[in-house]
Amino acid sequence: MAVALVPARGGSKGIPGKNVTPFLGSPLIAHTIAQADAADAIESTYVSTDDDEIADASREAGAGVIDRPESIAGDRSPTEAALAHALEVLENDGVEPEVAVLLQCTSPLRRPADIDATVDLVEGEYDSALSACADHSFFWEQEGESARPVNYDPADRPMRQEMADRYRENGSIYAFEPAVLQEESARLGGRVGIHEMPELLSFEVDTPEDLTLLEAIAEAIGFEATAGELGGRA
Repeated sequence: MAVALVPARGGSKGIPGKNVTPFLGSPLIAHTIAQADAADAIESTYVSTDDDEIADASREAGAGVIDRPESIAGDRSPTEAALAHALEVLENDGVEPEVAVLLQCTSPLRRPADIDATVDLVEGEYDSALSACADHSFFWEQEGESARPVNYDPADRPMRQEMADRYRENGSIYAFEPAVLQEESARLGGRVGIHEMPELLSFEVDTPEDLTLLEAIAEAIGFEATAGELGGRA
């Protein structure tokens, strides 16, 4: 059994009311709940929140709500604290999932099939898994008075197809056995698997400009965000 956990605290500074701000005609959080509900692997979906408006929108979208204590709902409160609290509440209610799935509603361009594929990795040979997109960027870092390359030699610049496979964590999906969180206080641990998602579906919402960009992407590729379907050219 896999259970989806959606952490969504109130008090966002970048976009006030971000988790319930309109996106493609529905509250942002409603898309993630709908995608979880449409995934074959997910038995039930719960939103962890300290905010009444988010709680109401989540219930309307069909999710259960876990009241998050104020002590773990601050700007600097780790997501892992909310996950641990949610799993404890569920255990007290007799719900003990084999796999917990963290879905962040700030990544609304995901498909139910992406959720299923990530869960499959944990139900198979991995202890935890994440969604990510391929990244063949050339990275630099500032070191003292000069910048230096991190992953290539400028004197022998490789072709894109010659570069080693690297993946950028896209923040959309994390799946893990609850024991991983209990033992390591982290959502990822043990043997970790990667489910690759398209780069176009790997953007996150942090600013109002991000919302505009993601809506434009969704329209351009024919993505039905609430249904989690993908058409068009992606």
